[in-house]
Amino acid sequence: MQLPNHGANPQNVYHQLGLSMPEEVYDFSENVNSAGPPLFVEARWRTFYPLIQRYPDPDGEPFLSKVAVFHDVQKDSVLLGNGASELFSVLVRRYANKRVIIVHPTFSEYERTLRAVGAEIVPVIVEDIVHYTLPMEHLKREMANADALYICTPNNPTGVLPKKEELLELISHGTKVNCELVFDEAFIDWVDEACSLIQYVAENPHLIIVRSMTKMYAIPGLRLGYLVASPIVVADLKSILPHWNLNAFALVVGTGCLDEHEYCEQAIAYAKNQRESLQSYLQEHGCQVTNSVTNFVCFTLPKNQQADTFFTYCLSKGVVLRHTKNFMGLNGEWFRIGIKDIAAMTYLQNCLEAWFNFFQQKSPSSIGGEMNAVLSLLSADVQSSVPVATLFGTKTSAEINRGIQSKNATSCGND
Repeated sequence: MQLPNHGANPQNVYHQLGLSMPEEVYDFSENVNSAGPPLFVEARWRTFYPLIQRYPDPDGEPFLSKVAVFHDVQKDSVLLGNGASELFSVLVRRYANKRVIIVHPTFSEYERTLRAVGAEIVPVIVEDIVHYTLPMEHLKREMANADALYICTPNNPTGVLPKKEELLELISHGTKVNCELVFDEAFIDWVDEACSLIQYVAENPHLIIVRSMTKMYAIPGLRLGYLVASPIVVADLKSILPHWNLNAFALVVGTGCLDEHEYCEQAIAYAKNQRESLQSYLQEHGCQVTNSVTNFVCFTLPKNQQADTFFTYCLSKGVVLRHTKNFMGLNGEWFRIGIKDIAAMTYLQNCLEAWFNFFQQKSPSSIGGEMNAVLSLLSADVQSSVPVATLFGTKTSAEINRGIQSKNATSCGND
């Protein structure tokens, strides 16, 4: 059965598996900020109405200038896109019929868009999924005969941030062997802007950084992203993009979002609290869990528990996880959980508690022939067996927000 290649599509998941969709569904497969867009978006919504009657600025102002100031780069080093997806679709034109390395597991759109232009794909699979340790010597050897290297940092779907010193080492090596590096920083907002490699673009014309406004600011419907690269690369890509590729709403909202520093700090603190509590809980129940630093957790079940049965069980409870059947190196044995609001996280904890309790009552030797018995859980009520936030963090987002006084320094890379 072919499952959707992306999250945020629960209806299709139920349809493809032939399951009835519960009235109430919690979609943990998508990973945008559970707080929703910054408050100014709703407060100023009526003032945006007149924008419908005018063409948007063809150069993407005022957002273009805002991005340049935000990252302390020149405007001619910034390219705006109708979401990061448009930028990846345009970027591959540089690599038509060329050789490109992709580090897996990773975001599936890299390979899909590259294959569309006839690129030769060289997959390099990370063996240490938990720490997402880059195979440096392997990558360097492949770079000698490649035109580009794609790395997602922090990685999607594992959430792990590769070591900054190793990424810088690859950038340096790229100069020596004439290999471009494309770093997808869609989730870097959830760590620290100091961990971004945009600051190295000016001195490294072979470095291209792609950013998304979707994940942190919860505006996937507006479609807004940007790319930072050398002026030559930006000019080349801009010549391919259509005129007015960004709508006026996106440009104005995006500009305001980059001023929302406290909003971002609160989101990071809440996600960190929930993520670390969930990681600990899963580890206590024998799961392997990645060292995610983002707003999602990636894990695999203990060996005596079947992934497909678990996925079906969760769906029956209205809990939609992100499957990994289309992620090379994970092959459906791992799951990704996006951090949501307290109500959703409470429902999730009850769902997981019922699942793990079943296996605690069984000996490993007895489970092999009894996997169908797990489905007896499908008739159980999991809505109210555990008090709010007892497993995945005791602080609500409001409590965390009130407690934020300063932003601690963040380690840029997996320890």
